[in-house]
Amino acid sequence: MTHAAIAHLTPAHWERANRLLVRKALAEFVHERLLTPVPDGDGFSVRSDDGAVEYRFTARVYALDHWEIDADGITRHRAGAELPLDALDLCLDMRGALGLRDEILPVYLEEITATLASSAWKLGHRTRCARELAAADFQAIESGMTEGHPGFVANNGRIGFGADDYHRYAPEVAAPVRLVWLAAHRDHATFTCSADTDYDRHVRDELGADTVAAFAATLADLGLDPADYLLLPVHPWQWWNRLSVTFAGELATRRLVLLGRGPDEYVAQQSIRTFFNVSDPARHYVKTAVSVLNMGFMRGLSAAYMRATPAINDWLAELIAGDEVFRASGLTILRERAAIGYRHRQFEAATDRYSPYRKMLAALWRESPVPALRPGERLATMASLLHVDQQGHSLAAELVERSGLPPRVWLRRYLDAYLTPLLHAFYAYDLAFMPHGENVILVLADDAVNRVIFKDIAEEIVVMDADAPLPESVERIRADVPEDMRLLSVFTDVFDGFLRYLNVILAERGLLTQEEFWGTVAECALAYQGRATHLADRFARYDLFAAEFALSCLNRLQLRDNRQMVDLADPSAALQLVGTLRNPLAAFAPRRADTVPAS
Repeated sequence: MTHAAIAHLTPAHWERANRLLVRKALAEFVHERLLTPVPDGDGFSVRSDDGAVEYRFTARVYALDHWEIDADGITRHRAGAELPLDALDLCLDMRGALGLRDEILPVYLEEITATLASSAWKLGHRTRCARELAAADFQAIESGMTEGHPGFVANNGRIGFGADDYHRYAPEVAAPVRLVWLAAHRDHATFTCSADTDYDRHVRDELGADTVAAFAATLADLGLDPADYLLLPVHPWQWWNRLSVTFAGELATRRLVLLGRGPDEYVAQQSIRTFFNVSDPARHYVKTAVSVLNMGFMRGLSAAYMRATPAINDWLAELIAGDEVFRASGLTILRERAAIGYRHRQFEAATDRYSPYRKMLAALWRESPVPALRPGERLATMASLLHVDQQGHSLAAELVERSGLPPRVWLRRYLDAYLTPLLHAFYAYDLAFMPHGENVILVLADDAVNRVIFKDIAEEIVVMDADAPLPESVERIRADVPEDMRLLSVFTDVFDGFLRYLNVILAERGLLTQEEFWGTVAECALAYQGRATHLADRFARYDLFAAEFALSCLNRLQLRDNRQMVDLADPSAALQLVGTLRNPLAAFAPRRADTVPAS
């Protein structure tokens, strides 16, 4: 058992994992202007802080200052001798340039090591080629992703997981998990839900009447009244590593009661703390608190935030359903229909709202996309569009080929489904999503994108207008974002954060030139503007075709503080803006006298 847990840590896998991560680190650190390459023969080079170590590589530079570096061509040198590639050594060589302070550096190296270990496991186990994966089902695609977040270098840190935990709970392993259930006394727990359900109906639908009755009997056998308690699902890791120890007093005084495992099996999603029900896919996702450090945050859940979650989702669902542009795009959301949080009064008295001690015990239930599928439709995480297998084959390219559509037509269908509703949310409502690959589900029909579904709503949407009318129950999502930073919700999160990578993948495989790619993005945006002429003043005020926009750097956030990168209540305050990027849409800006096309 001990040897099996680390069987993936072989010299060959480790060397390859390091080479791939060094490639990504060089590309993203150069993109964020932490490193500055200089021409070197037929390629480029960067030097360490002290100038003694040199990294040489070849690269093609694409729009948005994207460096496509050849992983197999990277070499590292000192005093004329070639050295092995090692991602940790890269961080040490460049620690000054990267701004890695003494208190951050060892934790960041730990995250880099865990990311390498995850990559090594995938190299040995995720051997399904892109062609096979393009035809696979929803959860096979979900667990088949090998890269993680495309921009963050240390993206699989998961500090707190041991090797055995990795094999139980890592999304890529896709091991079935049965959740632990607690009973939480109503004096300390709060349950909220959407207007179309209630507590009793919800837990019965999720657990089944027999399990609800069995849990009630457990409480009664202890001399407790089941009516005094709420049922709360818990990540097994959280139970063993946090709650059974840190919440020992709550258990001893029966404010919390252990009920046992639930009946259904789940698999972890890419976001680690969210589970998909594989026993009954029509039942809800369950999102749980898990106090591991991953990609700039402790992945807990705030009991205080959970209180407003269903109301925020109801508000957004009603907004989308009542808007003609949203309806025409096919956009839907996965509502977070119920939430529960437990408040430990003593830890609350000792901490502020940012503390991970306030985020140890909460959960929410999010709708499954499965019941809403129409005949001929299937699901895939949008992150799959950036997936490249070990042979260099692209899942997106395979979907284009399988669809039989011209690449530009395929791309336009995807953009109409994905980009159009994002633009409309911004221009019509000052509303921004966090629409990265893991937060968007593609609904495919005949291997083309038919529509999209947005998820992870309550924690990651923001209304940027300080004066926009909002119900009191939804007020939490308001943030007063400076005027000149608002359109970064599109430029950074969509253009630089996702389309930048998709452009290169399609261009490298000869499907579209980058001019054709960004021209198609421009066509989609102009078509939307042509249909929404009543928003012309806002199109001029927030110019999507501006010559340039601020470069917002994600890795710089993590390198500065890898425990809490930003305050979700004021996300713009912590942004690391460094210079500007040339806007690839500027070349397609309509002349003032032009008529914006409506098709």
